[in-house]
Amino acid sequence: GAAESAATEEETAVVLDEITVTAQKREENVQLVPLSITTLDTAKFNLLTSGAGDVKALSGRVPSLLLESSFGRAFPRFYVRGLGNTDFDLNASQPVSMVVDDVVLENPVVKGMPLFDVARTEVLRGPQGTLFGRNTPAGIVKFDTVRPSQERDGFVSASFGTFNTVDAKAAFGGALTETLSVRASVLYQSQSDWIDNGFTGESDALGGHETGAYRLQLLWEPNERLSALFNIHGWELDGTARVFRANIIKSGTSDLTSDFSQDKVYQDGRNFQEISAQGGAFTLDYKFDFATLTAITGYETLDMLSRGDIDGGFGAVYAPPFGPGFIPFTSESADGIPDLDQFTQEIRLASDTGGAWDWLVGFFYFDESLQADSFSYDTLGGGVQDGYAFQVQDTESWALFTSVDFRPTDRWSLKGGLRYTTDEKEFSVERPDPTFQTPTAGPIRASTDADLVTWDLSANYEATETVNFYGRAGTGFRAPSIQGRILFCADFQGGTNPATNCVSIADEEEVLSFEVGMKSELLDRKLRLNLALYEFTVDGQQLVAVGGQFNTATLLNADQSKGYGFEADIDWMPAAHWLINLGGSYNHTEIDDPSLGVTPCGGGCTVLDPIVGGLARVDGNPLPHAPEWIVNGIVDYRRPAGSGLFSASLDWAYHSEKSFFLYESKEFNGDSLEIGARVAYAFSDARYELAIFGRNLTDEEIVQNGIDFNNLTGMTNDPRTVGVEFVFSF
Repeated sequence: GAAESAATEEETAVVLDEITVTAQKREENVQLVPLSITTLDTAKFNLLTSGAGDVKALSGRVPSLLLESSFGRAFPRFYVRGLGNTDFDLNASQPVSMVVDDVVLENPVVKGMPLFDVARTEVLRGPQGTLFGRNTPAGIVKFDTVRPSQERDGFVSASFGTFNTVDAKAAFGGALTETLSVRASVLYQSQSDWIDNGFTGESDALGGHETGAYRLQLLWEPNERLSALFNIHGWELDGTARVFRANIIKSGTSDLTSDFSQDKVYQDGRNFQEISAQGGAFTLDYKFDFATLTAITGYETLDMLSRGDIDGGFGAVYAPPFGPGFIPFTSESADGIPDLDQFTQEIRLASDTGGAWDWLVGFFYFDESLQADSFSYDTLGGGVQDGYAFQVQDTESWALFTSVDFRPTDRWSLKGGLRYTTDEKEFSVERPDPTFQTPTAGPIRASTDADLVTWDLSANYEATETVNFYGRAGTGFRAPSIQGRILFCADFQGGTNPATNCVSIADEEEVLSFEVGMKSELLDRKLRLNLALYEFTVDGQQLVAVGGQFNTATLLNADQSKGYGFEADIDWMPAAHWLINLGGSYNHTEIDDPSLGVTPCGGGCTVLDPIVGGLARVDGNPLPHAPEWIVNGIVDYRRPAGSGLFSASLDWAYHSEKSFFLYESKEFNGDSLEIGARVAYAFSDARYELAIFGRNLTDEEIVQNGIDFNNLTGMTNDPRTVGVEFVFSF
């Protein structure tokens, strides 16, 4: 009787927490925002990145989101609703923006920064051209770290696992004075080399890394109106770059060869990656009686060098012995950024009337300058440098934007936004030290200049206190891009012929998207069910024909690409001790350009598209790295045990088959399923926690990407890792 009654009380008292987001640059309940959004709190983020995971650990972990990389722990490439960019050049732009603490990170290597002490992750799907501007036609992945506060708190966590993997994090914060708060956060991650090199006979030659990062924040709040937040941060990485594996795909299929071994390669080239980055941000908020003024100043700087054995094997057909499999020629190269500087400034004024009208106006400025280096090496001649080219790019952009909210009744809210953006790029590239071509006669120069207007309109209807319906139409764009990976370009005229000098320009791409959705909290707020249906058309989508015969990247504008699909987010508490988070998406994409052809693989693969004039016609193909299905989930169980708390989590991420390139082949595609788990016990008022965890528990061997200019070279996921973790919170 009494125990049963207490249990019943406990069951009915538990409801889902309200989720607050800043997707529209105000704090709002996610259920009232007319956007398709998935959020991850601190616990979920830490679960998915346990064991020294980087940002790519989020791939497939929310609906419509995929990440991949050909640069190891650096250079994550984001895809939302199938829209992304496969370009591997160091000045590549992406249609998915990454924002950390309200500062946009543009360069793909800067996006590789370690993420730790994260308070909330928001994935905003669909174009975000009004409030976030350029290079957001697919969406935004937004991270907010834990801010300083007057309350003293912190934690220390450390884990040790397979391959001697160490993942240590710590944070401490609290009051320095009645008006000044501080928070310091640090991270250290390392992993021993675990891949043997069968060619050199060296055991544990590749696969390891060492990463360190820090963040220091000071928050000054002299009164209720003013707050000033100062943030400095930095990170260092020293380790293995992406490991390319020659001829691991069975010809005529997408299966791994029967002799594939994840912990062994046969390579005669060198492999390393070094990155050093620093940055800072200053955020000022002042509350007037009618509005809040916000100014955010951000600065990022970085240098990096990454070298790899691109052919993935040893020797060549003309220099036996060679292998594994057919190696038509050697390829060993490096890419680096000796200097990158990014400066951003945003100023906005947001009303706080509490009445029928609210508005926001703002100004944004972006300035980036970088140099990107390309090197090649004579593998058979002892690895000496035999080629060098460098690109210099300066980008300047500014925008004016406004957004208006109107609530004509208690149930209806309407929203409209408008943004004007101007974007300019100046680019030059030189090849002073060619591999087997001639040097450039001088810099090859190019420039772009674009002015664009983006907008969005949305309506939200509160059918009941717990069920909302919304509709949204919006636009977004990616600024024009310039590419000039000329190191291997077969131009024997010193780069003076624009038709053959491998410098390509893509005009801006523009997307028009329509979306309808429902957001609901049902079963006495024990079930949160959010659904979205969408369709989009991209005019002039920027595509990159990557690889081909000369290992270069050529920019293209497709006439159109189209997509449609749906997304579902489910949070369910079936009982007091259970929380189930489920996500799923269907994303159909299609290139619509009957005349578009790209160079297919240089050798070994079975192309499925029609070949016309040596080019594969890609009309009707899905976009690369755009699987139709993504299904993910986390099942979490927590229960008091003794004087502490027992918890167990099971998570999974699945995506259906995706193609790696614009053309379709039997070999260069694959699906993915990875499962993780964590079991923990917290004691002494949850101050101490001891856990065991595992990632890729079923030890799936998955080809995630390929290189198509040489042979059937692929890149794989990481093998199963397990470990123990200790957390001390105070």
